[in-house]
Amino acid sequence: MSLISDPQGGAGAVSGSPSGEQPRPSFAEAVAAWARIGVLSFGGPAGQIALMHRVTVDEKKWLREEQFLPALNFCMLLPGPEAMQLATYIGWRLHGVAGGLAAGLLFVLPGAALIAVLASIYAAVGQVPLVAAVFVGIKAAVLAIVIDALLKVSKRALKGPFDLAIAVAAFVAIFMLRVPFPLIILAAAIAGVVAMAFGAGGRAGVEAARASRTGSKTPPPNVTLSETARTIAIWLFIWIAPLAAMALALGSDHILSQIGLFFSKLAVVTFGGAYAVLAYMSQEVVQNFAWLSSGEMLDSLGLAETTPGPLILVTEFVGFLAAFKAGGWGLAMAAAVVTLWATFAPCFLWIFAGAPYVEWLNAQPRLKAALAAITAAVVGVIANLAVWFGLSVLFGERGNPREGLVADVIARADVMAIALFGLATVLLLFARAGVLTTLGVAAGAALAAHLAGLTIG
Repeated sequence: MSLISDPQGGAGAVSGSPSGEQPRPSFAEAVAAWARIGVLSFGGPAGQIALMHRVTVDEKKWLREEQFLPALNFCMLLPGPEAMQLATYIGWRLHGVAGGLAAGLLFVLPGAALIAVLASIYAAVGQVPLVAAVFVGIKAAVLAIVIDALLKVSKRALKGPFDLAIAVAAFVAIFMLRVPFPLIILAAAIAGVVAMAFGAGGRAGVEAARASRTGSKTPPPNVTLSETARTIAIWLFIWIAPLAAMALALGSDHILSQIGLFFSKLAVVTFGGAYAVLAYMSQEVVQNFAWLSSGEMLDSLGLAETTPGPLILVTEFVGFLAAFKAGGWGLAMAAAVVTLWATFAPCFLWIFAGAPYVEWLNAQPRLKAALAAITAAVVGVIANLAVWFGLSVLFGERGNPREGLVADVIARADVMAIALFGLATVLLLFARAGVLTTLGVAAGAALAAHLAGLTIG
């Protein structure tokens, strides 16, 4: 499969459709649909995937259910934003690489443009007391959103004692021992495969072991290894060559070079979605690089929650603000472009190289067992994120949040932030308000409290 080839057939082919009865949209019709999805893709990956399913399966009938679900499973195996990669895959099925590029880019660009505008405003007026008060409400709502995500992922991922043990071990490793996120993911995958070999592990691992013993076969992919290698080489070059050229021209110590390298590394380890990787990114950005404060990191997530597109667009805000501090708005815009490139160019590599293997990969027992264990570990990683954010939002940024938890936790408590967090939790978890509604109400309550003369933050 070359850079411009079509999937297992000519342009417009829908692979896996034996009768040929599925609608074959024109490229223009597909682009219009992806543009609509990109503008309306609020609410995180669950809402975005549901929207894609409604449009591509229920309304347009471009895919059947049995084609959509394996594609979703495949995208959840990959590092990076699963909803964006699912859009890219569906676009590829419909119109080859051109269709995949159109779908993926249209899913990202509306939110990326809005993030650039919001980041510019934030960089200009972020220290105004009124704006700072509003962001206290946003941070409190973001904490509630992260906890809601933790509960949902836990319900889906923790199916037994083995899964729970993996989650607890991952939390201890990242929160107490500061083990790097990529090593946690690798260890979880190995544990899942080993447990499957002994008939242990979680429910998914046991099912994978049973499938392995039955010896069920899946037809091989309709692509040669040389074609796959060529696709990988092309997209590796597209991803890495511009960043390497920039680093050679500017030097490895330049802020743009550092951003390009860091977010390229991040793109390879972002298993489990944006919430899972935020803990790793926050640790690096706040503690190691000192590009942002923990409060600014929370603000970036709050802004990303209010925009369409994948939540991982938070990386754009981080890159923008880091470069803004180093050299102003022009450098910040360049950093935003570099961050977007380093974050999303690898997604096209994963999809275009792996798409022909979707059905085959979904039938591999060891891969299923590894994914189940990784998903369980992600629960522990998101729990770490919730604790980290909670300490920053509710108890301030003074000192190391892992030190003095008992001695000064009461003295450091921010009563107003706790009240706003309680409001956001009630709205999101009990009243079942949407993310945007929760963010808006919490921000409005913080603004009202500030105007009433109460101390915020």
